[in-house]
Amino acid sequence: MSAKPKSLLIRNGRVIDPASNIDAEMDILLRDGEVAEVAKKGKTRGSADEKFDARGMIVAPGFIDMHVHLREPGQAHKETIASGTRAAAAGGFTSVCAMPNTNPVNDSAEITAWMLSPERGAIVNVFPIAAATVGSKGQELTDFRGLQKAGAVALTDDGKPILEDEIMRDVLCAAAQVGLPVIQHAEDTRMTAGCSMNAGATAFRLGLRGMPDEAEAAIVERDVKLAAATKARLHVAHISTAGALEAVRKGKREKLAVSCEITPHHFTLIDEDVEARDSLAMYDSRFKMNPPLRSAADREAMLAALADGAIDAIATDHAPHSASEKNAEFEQAPFGITGLETALALAVTHLYREKRITLRRLVELFSATPARLLNLRGRGSLAVGSHADVTIFDPAKRWTYDTEKSASKSKNSPFGGWQLYGKVMATVVDGNIVYRF
Repeated sequence: MSAKPKSLLIRNGRVIDPASNIDAEMDILLRDGEVAEVAKKGKTRGSADEKFDARGMIVAPGFIDMHVHLREPGQAHKETIASGTRAAAAGGFTSVCAMPNTNPVNDSAEITAWMLSPERGAIVNVFPIAAATVGSKGQELTDFRGLQKAGAVALTDDGKPILEDEIMRDVLCAAAQVGLPVIQHAEDTRMTAGCSMNAGATAFRLGLRGMPDEAEAAIVERDVKLAAATKARLHVAHISTAGALEAVRKGKREKLAVSCEITPHHFTLIDEDVEARDSLAMYDSRFKMNPPLRSAADREAMLAALADGAIDAIATDHAPHSASEKNAEFEQAPFGITGLETALALAVTHLYREKRITLRRLVELFSATPARLLNLRGRGSLAVGSHADVTIFDPAKRWTYDTEKSASKSKNSPFGGWQLYGKVMATVVDGNIVYRF
């Protein structure tokens, strides 16, 4: 990342900082990579070398994406750390957490350190999430303490759920000892082999094998019980079913350290959207992801949980693929879509504007809570002394997403051509403006 500026004054914006209980028109002075002052308009004491007029905009703590696939090492034809972080900056994310299903799998301190090297060209903060088991094979535990020292902030075998009860118990116990959360991709793959979308009427009509809701719910139910027994921190990735959500609610009622995230595509789309609108095709592989798009009833449960606090964070599960990989028969195409550049706008359009949640709650889902869950000290807040990471956006600005203009190397988004509200106007990392609309 570039050198720190001497100072940057962000003035005339509406500052929303849930961690500091601030929602007011204020000015913020950033100096030497930290928040130096937060004051009423025109009342900052220090001078600034650079100014940004945020009139009519929201000024928020830097957004943190807990779930991103940057594809390096080993899959640079899909994405690189440099291109992925450029897409993150365009989407308002000042920090991204990189999943370990790379090639080779990030199961060692050496690979974690490689990802963090300045040579990777990251323009936002990268926090690696390391594999919980060697090669993500669900058998032998990795060196949790060594990975933590190298910079890993959590553990997961994302994409390859830990199915064996004893292995999962061991992972949770060992993670609790070093103070790292365990993130689980909740899918009983014994129920989903050969399946490519959600089980239901649409799958039946399209002749595709469907994943039952129970495949997700059963793993979450088991993991919540293991979290209770081990006193570990459990985080459920990309939750998508009402059954799994109920298990998380149960854990929260029991005061367990259980949390979950949702993707924008799961609160926006349903399984019926898989069916292609083009009469020449039956289905559209851009809508293929894992977990799959679920039923309207599941989505309604997710929306309710976003409003009442049962869902803790919004994360993109940004999963870039090349055009040649995605342009295949639905059952053969890989799972996953890109999401960094559309996450905020989908949240503004479908959560805030439809009166599901407030802007304060939206900012909390993108910043304060991810920082707390991953113990990212000094982030997720604009309190004096915090890292100078800031997201500035205009919730009223209407725009159209053009996948061909994406900063990502991959264009596999189902949202191309969508008209959305909520545009990132500037992204500030370590006091530097790394993206400006």
